[in-house]
Amino acid sequence: MQELKTSGDKGGKYLTFLLGDEEYGIAILKIKEIIGMMPITYVPQTPEFVKGVINLRGKVIPVIDLRLKFGLESVGHTDRTCIIVVEIQGPAGARLKTDYILGMGKIEKGVKILLDIDKVLNMDELNLLQEAA
Repeated sequence: MQELKTSGDKGGKYLTFLLGDEEYGIAILKIKEIIGMMPITYVPQTPEFVKGVINLRGKVIPVIDLRLKFGLESVGHTDRTCIIVVEIQGPAGARLKTDYILGMGKIEKGVKILLDIDKVLNMDELNLLQEAA
């Protein structure tokens, strides 16, 4: 954690971290906790930078990879890789196409995605399947 002086009224305490060769910071007041890597449940049809979701003490938390979001190369996890849990304004996943997800089932060691099977395929995809049959 560093105290940074910035232009305007953005000064304060920030958690800093590295992505590639660049150092970034997040205001410490936005950070809920820092946890080690854990199993991530993949969510289909989400942007590449959305790695999936985790079950953190009964709450389903989306996980994004900032490296991918910022257009950097993906790298494997190391012993220093962690998940920074933050609170952001606005609904999570508001623009993600997830109509086919009925809900998330929390289990002891993770999350299971519950599908609304009637919405997995759109009409065009259903027509293609019928033509192929």
